Order: sequence, then C-alpha cells, then structure tokens
Amino acid sequence: MLLRMSTLFLRTLREDPADAEVPSHKLLVRGGYVRRAAPGVYSWLPLGKLVLENVAGVVREEMNRIGGQEVLLPALLPREYYEASGRWTEYGDTLFRLTDRKGADYLLAPTHEEVFTLLVKGEYSSYKDFPVILYQIQEKFRDEARPRAGVLRGREFHMKDSYSFDIDDEGLERSYAKHRDAYVRIFDRLGLRYVIVSATSGAMGGSASEEFLAETPNGEDTFVRSTESDYAANVEAVEIPAPPARPVEGLPEATVHHTPDTPTIETLVDHLNGAGLGRTFTAADTLKNVLVKVRQPGAEEWEVIGIGVPGDREVDMKRLEAALEPAEVALLEEADFAARPYLVKGYVGPAALQGNKLAFYADPRVVAGTAWVTGADKTDHHVVDLVCGRDFTPDGVLDVADVRDGDPSPDGRGTLYSARGIEIGHVFQLGRKYADAFEVDALGPDGKPKRITMGSYGIGVSRVVASIVEQSHDDKGIVWPRAVAPADVHVVATGKGEQVEVALRLAGELEAKGVRVLVDDRKGVSPGVKFTDAELLGVPTALIVGKGLADGVLELRDRRTGDREEVSLDAAVDKVAAIVEADNKG
Repeated sequence: MLLRMSTLFLRTLREDPADAEVPSHKLLVRGGYVRRAAPGVYSWLPLGKLVLENVAGVVREEMNRIGGQEVLLPALLPREYYEASGRWTEYGDTLFRLTDRKGADYLLAPTHEEVFTLLVKGEYSSYKDFPVILYQIQEKFRDEARPRAGVLRGREFHMKDSYSFDIDDEGLERSYAKHRDAYVRIFDRLGLRYVIVSATSGAMGGSASEEFLAETPNGEDTFVRSTESDYAANVEAVEIPAPPARPVEGLPEATVHHTPDTPTIETLVDHLNGAGLGRTFTAADTLKNVLVKVRQPGAEEWEVIGIGVPGDREVDMKRLEAALEPAEVALLEEADFAARPYLVKGYVGPAALQGNKLAFYADPRVVAGTAWVTGADKTDHHVVDLVCGRDFTPDGVLDVADVRDGDPSPDGRGTLYSARGIEIGHVFQLGRKYADAFEVDALGPDGKPKRITMGSYGIGVSRVVASIVEQSHDDKGIVWPRAVAPADVHVVATGKGEQVEVALRLAGELEAKGVRVLVDDRKGVSPGVKFTDAELLGVPTALIVGKGLADGVLELRDRRTGDREEVSLDAAVDKVAAIVEADNKG
C-alpha cells in the first residue's frame, strides 16, 4: 500500500476543535482521521478508515481463530423483534425509532441479540448443529442524550458483536471462555493497557458479565481494584458484604429527640454530640434516607421509594441506575414533597415511608440488630436507637452507596482503590432470556426439545481506536502502535526536486517488500510543516530524505521512542523492512 500526501484526501489542523475535551477527540480531528457530521456522528476519512479497518482486522482474525463465522445483518429492524424481548420499552429514549411510509415501526439497532436468535432458530433445529458462534462488524446506533468525547461516546459507532449458541450451560461456559481468551489476545495485539472487571448485565440480561476497560484518566467508567488480590470490578458491580446480624434483645429503646435546625447529617451529628446523651456520635451512626422516584419502561406513573444508607455515605446515582435498570430514576422535586406532606424533608424516617405503603430499601450494612439515628418524620425531630429488625424491617436491600478508596475489598483481601477506564469490550452469559422470548429449541439426543442457551460478546471497534490514542500520544500528536497505524513508515521528502524523486523511489521499493507506506511528496510545503504533520499523524517509523541525501545519508526516526539514527541511502529500504518485520513478529 502506497499513500501519497500530494493526492491524499487529508487536511491537518493546527488548532484543537472547539468542542473537544479529551486528547483522542482533539488529535483524531486535527490529524484528519475523522470529521464531525452531527452531534455524536463522525465521518471516517481515508487515514481514519485505514486505522478502523486495521483494528477490525485484528478482531476478525481472533474471532475466526475460535471458530466464529462472520455474517452481516441489517441495522434497520422491525419493532416486533424488540417487542418480543421487551427491549422496545426497556431501552427507553436511547433507542432510535422511526416509522416507514406505511406506518410500521422500526428501530436502528443498538445490539442484535433478537435478530441473531431468530436467524439461528430459522436455520438450526438439532443438537448436532451446536455449538455455533456467529459475529458481525457493523454500525450500531444509540440516541445519547449528551454525546461527547468524539467517537468515544457517539450516537453511531462501529462495533463487533458476536453470539454463541449452545445446547447446555457447560457449552455456554466453554464459549464464554473462548471469547474471553480471544479478547485478551485482541487487546494484547493492539497494545492496549486494560483491566478485566466484573460488571452488571443491564438491559442485555443474563448472569455472568465482565468488562474490558482501557485504563485512562479520561475514562467514563470508574472501577476498583484490591491492594492485595486480583479482585477488580466496575464500581456499579461492587457488592458490599453484609455484616452478620446481631441480637436485638437488650438494646436501648428507641427515643425521639428534639433536634432543631438539623436537616443535614453534619448538623445532626453536631447537635447530638452537644446534647449530653452520654456517648459520641459520628455520621456512620446515622441512617440517611434518600428519596427517589422510579418509572418502569412504558409506565406513565412514577413510584416513590426510600433508600437508607449510613450517614457517612452518599447514594451513587450510577450504581442506583444500574441496580434498577431498565427503570428510569430521578430525585424527588419540591412538587413531589408537596404532594406527600407525610414526607418531611430532612427528617424522613422508615416509619412514614412504610406506613404510607412506599417501599423502603436499605444498604447491606443495615442488618438486624444495628441501631441508628434517623428522621422521626417530624420537623426538627430525630429518633435515636431505632433498631433494624425490631423497630423497622426494610423491604429489601439496595447496594447503591458510594464505594470509596480504602473500603475493604469484597473478597476479604486488602482494600479498594479506584481508577478510570474506557469500556472497550464486554462479555455476557445471556443464558436463555432471548431463547425463551423466541422459543428457540433444538431436538436433543433423546428426541425431546431442549432450550438452547446463549452468550453475547461486544467490542467497540471505533472506541478502541480512540482508546489507543488516549493511551498513546504526546504533546506533538498520536503515537500509533504498528498493528493499527495507517502506514508502517512515513517517508518525508523535506525539499523538492531530487529529494521528492528519491522519496518516491524508496516508497515504491518499500511497497514492493510488503511495507505500508505514506510518503510526503508535497511540493511547496516547508520542512517544518512536514515534520509537524508527521508527528501529529503518528506513523511509528519515519524515513527522512533531507539535506543528508547529498552525502548518501537519510535519517530514521522512531515515533514511539523518539530515537533517531542515520542510515545510508543504499541500506534504508532493507533497514526499514527489517524493523517492520521484527515488529510484526514480536
């Protein structure tokens, strides 16, 4: 492959785009890899398309290696598929919906579980047909409320999604392990620094679920690790171990105290410690009751619920939304309190919630025998020593309090510390959610129908491109790994005349050896601009045809390390080809 910058459809930019916040957005636009077409929608220009296809090529090779078969399914789907699975309503406002000229409802697919399931149902009917792995690489669509960060959080995105179909759970576990191992090979080959974390399944459904996160400070996902084990989890999937229940016998009776002007935990603790109650109180001794309203998909009415968490904690809205997905969640507004005068803002306790048939859920730390200071459902009043299991019993557990650095690791080894990452891959054991929805059976060896089981596995191909840039750039531009770079070598002719002619000859000889070449053969462009563009574009190896040509010497630059060396004109082609070959083998 030979690309000539004199004819390449490319314009580099010196200034960052006004709406860009993260390095990948800035550099992909400045380097002419992508251009914004609409909010959250991007065009991939020639160099960007090459990088995108290089990533897809690595994904494709590893999917084929585990026996995956590639198909291409439509992105425009009829409503009835998603109605059958329940996701027409579960996806809510994130689903792109449209109507054809005859009034029939369609959608632009965010994922393809339904269509793959029906495809297999239509073709296979015997246990002898399984297992099977099918995959595709195509565009997906999601109506993001706030698209941001360029191609990292867009409304249209390039994705590989694959699906395994097995006759039993043991087969699903094998298919899941194959995909997990393939993802490790893919991300290793792409040179990414990543972590595998436990995750929630969300609207996908299913049981086992893990995310592959590219580590970067600009990541949208927060995950935690243990200081003393390999435990790692998306913060939304962290499960706080509940302490053992305690006996309620012999504990002090609950008493209501006048606590004027104490609508916050801080003011309450200060008041209690000055009230002469004979002990010292901390925020952790209080029960903060957070009120939210929840609306199920397709429902018109909101349901108000209360969530009790220790007063030294906050409810993490992302954890709450993940726990209640696919329901919509919002904090109560003044009008909601006005419609429910029994909810005394700042002084709400379990009694008013449960006495008015509103559900009250509690943090895992709120177990039988624990005593709390909480609202007495009356302005300026709190109840002290309200005991769980004696004075109130939660309707259930919601593990949605914030997770902090230093918290005990759920596996009992070490403490947690947090980091941020970008989700680049996700693997799910779906089980039979979609097979049940579409009644997908296969005849077993005994001639009786058996419900198949499924797995779903995604890689955000366009996200991977941006994630690589997030991890691999400097103040001059992108630094591509060899496996995904738009070219192996950037041949730069700094002058005109003979230098351009030699550069083109070298480029042709390199191409003949199977090296992918980008040659800067532009005339009338200063050497400074050419060097700036080369650093911005980030091709891993640069061969400079400059003033040294008069002495038969060229300069070889490694964009990844910054190393430079002189190489003779006669040896340059073999030297570059050897570097590329060594990298590809390594």
